[in-house]
Amino acid sequence: MIKSISQANLKNKRVLVRVDFNVPIDDSGYITDDMRVKASIFTINKIISDGGIPILMSHLGRPGGKVNLKYSLKPVANLLKDKLKYNILFVDDCIGANAENVVKNANVGEVVLLENLRFHPEEEANDEIFASKLAKLADVYVNDAFGSAHRAHASTTMVAKFFTEKYAGLLMESELQYLGEALNNPKKPFVAIIGGAKISGKIDVLNNLLSKCDTILIGGGMMFTFFKSLGKEIGNSIVEEDKIDIASQLIEDAKKNNVKLLLPIDVVVAKELNNNSENQLVTSDAIPKDWIGVDIGPETQSLFANEILQSKTIFWNGPMGIFEMSNFAKGTFAIADAMKKATENGAISVVGGGDSASAIDQLHYEKYITHVSTGGGASLEFLEGKELPGVKALES
Repeated sequence: MIKSISQANLKNKRVLVRVDFNVPIDDSGYITDDMRVKASIFTINKIISDGGIPILMSHLGRPGGKVNLKYSLKPVANLLKDKLKYNILFVDDCIGANAENVVKNANVGEVVLLENLRFHPEEEANDEIFASKLAKLADVYVNDAFGSAHRAHASTTMVAKFFTEKYAGLLMESELQYLGEALNNPKKPFVAIIGGAKISGKIDVLNNLLSKCDTILIGGGMMFTFFKSLGKEIGNSIVEEDKIDIASQLIEDAKKNNVKLLLPIDVVVAKELNNNSENQLVTSDAIPKDWIGVDIGPETQSLFANEILQSKTIFWNGPMGIFEMSNFAKGTFAIADAMKKATENGAISVVGGGDSASAIDQLHYEKYITHVSTGGGASLEFLEGKELPGVKALES
């Protein structure tokens, strides 16, 4: 059984919180997407309002187990301080005498932010001694980093063994609740929209969804592997040659399970992979030989929107086109619009992190969606039916 922080009284306690502050930061130190930081606010506020002291720890990027200031969490400390108005004590390491001293002298109302966990190779190695040094800092452990719950690292799994008092944070609780309901007890009809470049990362998800969904809508780069499996010309579009048989099998399995698996009926194609490239709209049966598929077309957008608007539960993971190029983001935004309308009509909508969550954020649609997950990889593994190490570690 996993306890929630909402059940805890944290007065006069130092609370070690694993958050997910793995956010994109540009060369000037500006955080270009702060969704994950904002998602942690509820747990931080709960600890402060109880009279406890939050000690936040996170990784950022892949510094390779050594100090690299390009991956410092200092910009996140500035965001927490300037934009979110917390009294931040930033520590230039996550373990050691300085960290212990800052934590010891912190007062109620202050928030301690430790430096990047991955400046130590022991973090990704799930090292017990490193975890014990982190544990020395606090009385209570909280994991609120759903986006890292699929990783068995020192701060997500090993550290939990040193605490008798351990909880899921409010974000973690919300993620498990909405993703769990979408998977195990969906209101019908249940539609899943699956996009992104490759089938390879989504095979298990698609197989699991086949036993739960009424409809699966396929977009993004993976559509071309499905097209190839049906013998269609795909030009120079992305394809996973070694997954063509799997795409064929998924189409067959959908028929056997009486699941509607819909592929795009029209496609935007471009001469080159850049935003200003010459492009045209073609049917999915008429992709020219030397062109590249870059987005779903308007007829597909309407077809998919119609399915979404008839559904009671909607799960979306993966963009419909090359979403980072504005001219090829229309399909992705059309899905976001349809999800917003369906939610306003009473549907439960869940967005499974990654670029889909970025699209929702860009449109400022967060308040119109039932739940936007902060964990792309973690939400996919959860939907595959896998046990997440970071969640398992919270069981008492």
